[in-house]
Amino acid sequence: MEYKRFEGDRTLMRVHIGESDRFHGKPLYQAIVELFRAEGVFGVTVLRGIGGYGSGSVYHTDKILRLSQDLPVVIEVVEYTERIDALLPKLDEMIEGGLITLEKVHVIMHRTKK
Repeated sequence: MEYKRFEGDRTLMRVHIGESDRFHGKPLYQAIVELFRAEGVFGVTVLRGIGGYGSGSVYHTDKILRLSQDLPVVIEVVEYTERIDALLPKLDEMIEGGLITLEKVHVIMHRTKK
């Protein structure tokens, strides 16, 4: 099997929301993933946290004694800065409460040649 190596600068976007957040009747994280797919984003990862709190300082955890239905969710995307900039206004329309962070990253990726 042969591998192709890619290296370059991109932007890492993290979208921090709650698991119970909704957009047009569906989970917000699902709606965001569907937006990214429709916009041709290379890839996305959705991470579900085991605990955390936001601006309201209400701690949400997956512990049995305090089962929460609003665990933290982080959606990560690594993309060209211009593509992320084009997505931000659409995300602003979808997200009522949350946090978006952007970081410059250096990507080193190996892909199987097809």
